[in-house]
Amino acid sequence: MRIELINPEQILLEEVNDQRLHQRDVAATYALAMSTPGVDWKRVNKAIIERWSLAGLQRVKTMAWKLREG
Repeated sequence: MRIELINPEQILLEEVNDQRLHQRDVAATYALAMSTPGVDWKRVNKAIIERWSLAGLQRVKTMAWKLREG
């Protein structure tokens, strides 16, 4: 089964700005969004770095890839 988000870029930006959410929460959405075309990854990654740092972005990406691998 293939799942696609509608407007995943906006969802990711909202999640990054939601102080109640953690990196693992954003990573789950990031994993889903990875297969969706049209995402401005530069913008999303910049938002993640601004909130958590470059190391935080690397953690989010690592978690997202692990989720995709299953």
